[in-house]
Amino acid sequence: MKSVAVLGTGLLGEAIAQRCLSQGSTVHAWNRTRERIQPLLALGAREIGDLSEVSTTCDTVITVLRDGPVTTNVVAELGALHNTTVIPMGTMGVSESKALATQVLRQNGSYLEAPVLGSKPQALSGSLLVMAGGDADVFEQQLGLLKHLSQQPKLVGPVGSGAATKIALNQLIASLTHSFSLSLRLIQHAGVPVETFMEILRPSALYAPTFDKKLERMLGGHYDDPNFSTALLRKDLELFLQETSEAGLQDLGLQGLAELLHKANGTPLDHQDYCALHELTQTTT
Repeated sequence: MKSVAVLGTGLLGEAIAQRCLSQGSTVHAWNRTRERIQPLLALGAREIGDLSEVSTTCDTVITVLRDGPVTTNVVAELGALHNTTVIPMGTMGVSESKALATQVLRQNGSYLEAPVLGSKPQALSGSLLVMAGGDADVFEQQLGLLKHLSQQPKLVGPVGSGAATKIALNQLIASLTHSFSLSLRLIQHAGVPVETFMEILRPSALYAPTFDKKLERMLGGHYDDPNFSTALLRKDLELFLQETSEAGLQDLGLQGLAELLHKANGTPLDHQDYCALHELTQTTT
């Protein structure tokens, strides 16, 4: 079985490492805050003491870090990669991923971006949606590992295409959550029972499962224990807007949503579940 390094053991990274362990891989774990790897060590993972030694013990390095700049800096600390494959699974911009691919090649490694849709529950069950970007040969080499995490990993194209697909999907998370929040606010203001509205919405072509997934949280104002925070949603929407600007696309409709999400910056909403943006659509006086 593969020997895998998992760098970044936050909510998603820890779950990915647990899944790899459960599938028989030897897992080496690292986190900037060392205490975060203790649960994995208790499950049989091995601690990475020196990042520069990772490539001598691991076939593959999975990074699950906050953003592109952090990922780039941590990968640089790995030093010479000795043909080890680096697989970033966190969300990055297209240009960030392409630059990281070039850096990995300079470090004598191979690169496969593989951002994922899903969070802890999907990682633990092996049902993440993996959208890979890179060489087909590298994808085939890593397919066995990826299938531990996803029922049907997809190679969507060259480096950059996986990153683009991921931020395009995360833009939909932001837009759908915002539009659903506004609709809820309006029908409640008009005195329409929420369940009546949902009974009409559910069988229609307008329905998205995320609406029911977040409905109870929104109605009750309970946003704790997030799988994906408001701050991360804002970061990913900004990445999307950066890419649309570079592509010459008209993104005016999303600029207002980005401004709205900035109102959460520095507030408790930032660290809560992303559907806390519902609090930002309240009637103003």
